[in-house]
Amino acid sequence: MGGISIWQLLIVLAIVVMIFGTKKLRNMGKDVGGAVKEFKDAVTDNSSDSAEKTNVIDEEKSHVE
Repeated sequence: MGGISIWQLLIVLAIVVMIFGTKKLRNMGKDVGGAVKEFKDAVTDNSSDSAEKTNVIDEEKSHVE
């Protein structure tokens, strides 16, 4: 009871291409890639926003003291 061989993966890939077609698979790939990129950008923006807020709070505390 081994894992999935390369031939089994190729057969599954061929069936998927026959069902959906290459154009639809290409569009789905673009959509997934765009979603991943937007997610990464949102996470990066969120972390930079929180870092900026922390810096502003630290500056305000230093001015008060």
